[in-house]
Amino acid sequence: MHIELFTLLQAGPLDTVLAPLYWFLSLWSDLLFVVRDVTGLEFLQYQFMHRAILVGLCIGVMAPLIGTFLVHRQLALIGDALAHTAFAGVAVGLFLNGVFSLGVSPYLTAVVVAVIAALLIELISEATDAYNDVSMAIVLSTGFALGTVLISLNAGGLAVGINQYLFGNLSTVSAENAAILLVLFGIIVATIALTRNQLLYVTFDETAAAVSGISVTWYNRVMVMLTALVVVGAMQIMGVILVAAMLVVPVAGAAQVSKSFTESLLVSVVLAELAVLLGIGVSYYGGATAGGVIVLFAVGIYAVSVVIGKLQERAGEDTVPELGSIDSSDA
Repeated sequence: MHIELFTLLQAGPLDTVLAPLYWFLSLWSDLLFVVRDVTGLEFLQYQFMHRAILVGLCIGVMAPLIGTFLVHRQLALIGDALAHTAFAGVAVGLFLNGVFSLGVSPYLTAVVVAVIAALLIELISEATDAYNDVSMAIVLSTGFALGTVLISLNAGGLAVGINQYLFGNLSTVSAENAAILLVLFGIIVATIALTRNQLLYVTFDETAAAVSGISVTWYNRVMVMLTALVVVGAMQIMGVILVAAMLVVPVAGAAQVSKSFTESLLVSVVLAELAVLLGIGVSYYGGATAGGVIVLFAVGIYAVSVVIGKLQERAGEDTVPELGSIDSSDA
């Protein structure tokens, strides 16, 4: 079980940097092997499933963590825009590897391109006074166009490899990709922990935040860059086409049954984790694409949340706020 770890440690400079995370992945596999022995679950005998589950658990935390801020700022579609630019980033990596044999990870190029695209969305809005949806549409179109051009230039080598990024694939979650995801996860969680109050203030009242001395522009840029990291991290399981769903659907479901911003955030993480775990399990036994199954479970959970919220209102137990109007006073 440790042969893969030692092989990776000899692969190159990036693997040397990620060595502590490979060690953690090895421990994670050891734990899930124990769980397999106790429960008899068949899919836990495969290490690629161990990595997929870990990546899924991380996505279930960081996607709604960022998505809660985005939804309440009416930026739900930015995830879709950045997903298409991340697709361009993957195409850049595959193109460089195919033409120049650089050996760079497509996920690293996706991170770089997605972050640049996130900043461009903000810069276009600031420089042209265009609405955010206009700048998002421009960046989305540009990113997808760049990706398709690069694929067409080397269709023989890229067209096959690109499918796993478009639709996601549990079996292609390598140790390197899982380690990169853990780095992104750490950056996202640490940044939110350090800037939560400022981001919350900017989310609900930009004018008051600016008057109080908070740099609204800076925190807007921080939020879109974090969104880019989430999109790239989730892409390996969800795929480019469906990755934006995890930023929005669990948050929308949580808003139906929550009375405060903090409660909405916590509930959205629970709903996302439930959708991810059910989706991974069902997709394995059913032979379906994991991303699609996860999103279907997320939408189903959202529908149940809506029903529960309406029943709460009708019974007079709670006054459930509408999406976008959650009280932030006790956040």
